[in-house]
Formats: sequence, C-alpha cells, structure tokens
Amino acid sequence: MSLMGGLYIGSSGLQTGQNALNTTAHNLSNMDNVGYVRQQVQQSSRSYLKLSVDVKSVSNKQTGLGVNYSRVKHIRDYFLDKTYRRESGRSMFYQVSMQVTDEVESQLGELNGEAFQNTLEDLWTAVQEVARDPASSVTQGLLVQRAAEFVQRAGAVYEGFCAYQDNLNLQVKKQVDKINEYGKQILALNESIRSIEAGGIESANDLRDARDNILDELAQMANINYDEDPQGNVWVQIEGMDFVKGPMCYEMGLDVDERTGFYTPYWPQNSSFDENGNFKLDSKGNPLRDDVFDLSLMISTDLNTDIGGLKAILHARGDHRANYTDLAEGKYDDVSQSIIMNIQAEFDQLIHNVATKVNEILAGAAGVKTAEKDILAADGSILVKAGDKYCESNVGGYMRKDDGSPLQMFAKVSTEGYRKVTGTVNVLDDQGNPTGQTEEIEYWIYNEEDAGDPSSLYSIENLQVDPELKQKPSMLGFRLPDGSEDKATANALKDAFMAEEYTLNPNVSTPTNFVNYYKDLVSQVANSGYAFESIYFNQENSMESIQSAREQVSGVSSDEELSNMIKFQNAYNASSRYINVIDEMLEHLLSTLGV
Repeated sequence: MSLMGGLYIGSSGLQTGQNALNTTAHNLSNMDNVGYVRQQVQQSSRSYLKLSVDVKSVSNKQTGLGVNYSRVKHIRDYFLDKTYRRESGRSMFYQVSMQVTDEVESQLGELNGEAFQNTLEDLWTAVQEVARDPASSVTQGLLVQRAAEFVQRAGAVYEGFCAYQDNLNLQVKKQVDKINEYGKQILALNESIRSIEAGGIESANDLRDARDNILDELAQMANINYDEDPQGNVWVQIEGMDFVKGPMCYEMGLDVDERTGFYTPYWPQNSSFDENGNFKLDSKGNPLRDDVFDLSLMISTDLNTDIGGLKAILHARGDHRANYTDLAEGKYDDVSQSIIMNIQAEFDQLIHNVATKVNEILAGAAGVKTAEKDILAADGSILVKAGDKYCESNVGGYMRKDDGSPLQMFAKVSTEGYRKVTGTVNVLDDQGNPTGQTEEIEYWIYNEEDAGDPSSLYSIENLQVDPELKQKPSMLGFRLPDGSEDKATANALKDAFMAEEYTLNPNVSTPTNFVNYYKDLVSQVANSGYAFESIYFNQENSMESIQSAREQVSGVSSDEELSNMIKFQNAYNASSRYINVIDEMLEHLLSTLGV
C-alpha cells in the first residue's frame, strides 16, 4: 500500500469520525424534544483494492481503502408503534367518555352541592303538606311555588345538557379540521422525504419523526391503518377508508343538520350529490352520504369499535335533543350508547311522569273520564270519540278554570291541554231514550300527546306551571261541591310520589318511585363514570408499559450517547495521529532520502 493511499484511509477515518460525532451531538441536543427518535450511526468498510490474484491461495491479496459512513439508522420498532397507536386511540375514547360523564354529573348538581334532588324533595314535601291540610291556602300556595321551582330547575338542568351537547358539537368540527390539516402535513412530508431520500445517500430522519408524531396524534382521534411504500410515502386509512394515498389527501367533509346544527363527518368522494351540491336521496329518503363513523355498531374492544376520541365525542353527543319519547320500545337502541341523549331522555321522563301524573289526578277531581263509545251530535257527527278523555263543561265547578276547562298544574307552552268542542245533542230520558228535544253542549277533550309533534308533549322544553294557577293558587281549592275537604285527591297526590311504577329505561326491570328515580339516575351516571374511569386507567397503565418499551428502543440515553461521543472522539484522534505518522514518513522520504 502506498503512503498516499494511507493518507486516503486516514482521511476516511476523520470524515467518518466527524459525522459520527455530529450524529451523537444531534441526539444529545434533541433528547428532550417530544417524539424525537434516536439516530444510530452505521459504518462499513469501503471497497477493497486487489493487488494480485492467486488461485492457490485462500484469498486474494487486497488492501483496504478505509471506512465508510454508510447511513444513520432511524431506531423504531414498527410493531410497538402499531400497538401504541391502537391503544392510545382506545385510551382517548374512554378518556372522553369519562370526561363527559363527569360533566353530566356536574350538571346534575352532584359535584357542587346544589343537586336537583333538593328541588324534587321540596316538591315532595309540599305534596305531603297538602295531604295534611288540603284546604289551606298556605299549603296550596307552597305546592304551586314548589312546582314552579321544579319546572324551572328542571329546565336549567336540561338546558345545561343541551349546552354541553353544543360544546361537544363544536369539538367535532375542531377535530375534523385538525385531522384534515394533519392529512395535508403528511402529504407535504411525504414529498419532502421522497425528494431527500431519492438519491439513496441521505435519510430524512427528522422529517420522519415529524410524520410519526402526526400519526401518533391521528391515532388518538380515530382508528387508523397505515404503511410505507418503497418510495418512502406513508398512506393512511381512517376507519378503513383512504385518507392519505399517493399524491392525494381525501379530506373529511362536515354535513350540518339544519334542525339541530350538529356536524356529521363524511367522505365526499364516496357520497352522491345532485347538480345543486345537495345529497341525493335513496328510496327511503335518506341522504346518500358515506359517514366516516358507523355509530350503530356496538361498542366493543374485541371489534375495535372503541378507538378514537372523535368517535367518542360523536357517541356522547348523539344526533338530536332527546326526550322521554326516545325511551319507547324500538327507539331506545338509538340513544342508549349516547351519554348525553340517554341522560336527556331519562331525566325528561322523570319530569314528564311527574307532570302527567299530577295532572291526571287533578283531572279525576275535575270529572274527566274516558269515553266508552262515540258521543254523537244530533246530526250524527261525532263529538267525542271512544277512548277520548273528556268532561262536560261546568263553569265554576271543582278543579275547573273560569272557562270550565279542567285545571292542570303543569301546562304545555305551545299547545292547550284540552280543546273545547260544542254541538247540538239529543236530550235523553232516564232510560236513555231520545225525548225529541235537543240542547247545546260543550265538551273539553284532552289533547293526547303525539311523539311526532314536540309541541304536543309534556316534556321539559314544552312545560310550565299554568300561569293562571301561579297567579291564583287557591284555584286548587281541594274542596268538594258540598264544601268538604277533598282528602282523597290530596292523598292520591301523595301516593303517586311513592308508587313504584317507573323504570329508568327499557333495559331496567326494577321499578322505582319519583323520589328514588332521580337517585337511581344519578347512581347510573356515577356507575357509568366509574366504569369508564376504570377502563381508562387500565388503558393508561398499558400505555405506560408500551411507551416504556418504545423508549427503550427509540429513546436517547445521555449516558450511552456520551459513551459514543468518547468512542468516536478517540477514533477521530486515532485517525488524526495516523495521518500525522504518514505525513512524517513522507517528509522523511522526501527530505532525508531524497526520493
């Protein structure tokens, strides 16, 4: 080997040592940066120079040309990354669910000492006082006052649920916007990484770290699949649909419900639109929209349907304002998996049951009854249908208003509780036979509730204490036409609060009364919150184990890097001394020997 070739070998050692030191310094300077992955130097020998070929020898005579700084290895474990991202998405799902149940519990007043339970118990106390002294104007006034507080406080609680529902709706938009932005960033990073690594010499490890950090963030929002092609591009799927693929980022769209204002993420590329940009409709009138999330699927770890914070927000928010009608058989499955809609429906059911039961008892005192058969007018037209609840007009009668309509404690805001029907009927004798005479008569017919018409419902959003009754509580009277106290009606109110005839939802079989219904409701929320919390903390423990394993592979150890720095520094110094020796030998040959 010539001395000039020896200088070449020493030079390669200097260059390789310097590059290795730079990589080590880069690791140390970025060790505290979130998402930074350790870079490892890989060295290899340069190609050998053949001096001679001898077929009889074990090997040819060769001389080395030095060391080569082959590449900087990006230290990651693909399977640990996959596991971490899947479990982080699951952890975020239960974290969001836990936070929502905590907020619901707060809305119910259980966290700040102002529980709705107090309002319900105040109403129950007022009912008991009326049962003790029905004819007292004081107890009647107290009952009306407590009923008004009951409706007002119930409205405030329900409004709180709705406000939080709107808050979750805004979070849906923010999350979708962030996901779309991440998609654009991945696309830009793919292009940058591809252009840098196209020559096969340099690795864009820092850009890869940035891209991996985005994948970590995306995995917390939704269930993602991803892989890298030979060119260094990462493709990403969300909920099984292409999100980033090749040169395209298929952004999520947001459809806004005109009635509720709720956002629904969908895939525009898989949806059908008409010439005006509106969704086409199928044969059942449903929009041909490809939703990102199928919220009808059962939440299950086995099915991987419990992954992603965005999905948890959509589940918790639901798709509409729920009321007691959503608890009907066949409809409850649509709200059971939504924390907010479930509590809205069950809470509204309590208010509805209290209002309708109290009104029913007062209606009995006012003489309201159920028609056993059609009541006909003299001309044969139907005035009252069989099955209708009705009473004959009796102006000034017991539990009646001035116009003769039955008195209601809880009235609807949008519509009347009773409608008046007038007509001419045949006068009957004692045996029920027509006398040939007719008379004008008025009936008050109860307006039945219609689940398809919110204005007909005795629900929180459509409920008030009768304004006339608030002004004049003594209208209750609790005195029979003969002047005696109506103990029976007062006791019926009391018994109604203690009757165990109600359940929280169709999946609950144990009946309860009004007083305990709310306690059961709060307990259900607390139990759900505890379940979500337990799952979340178990997930966090799993996440810590996986993250610890990731750190062992990808994390930067200052001790190890300092050790490498000393090693590469010594290698650099050795190469430097080697060059000095060659330099001295050349100088000796040239100056002393005259070569």
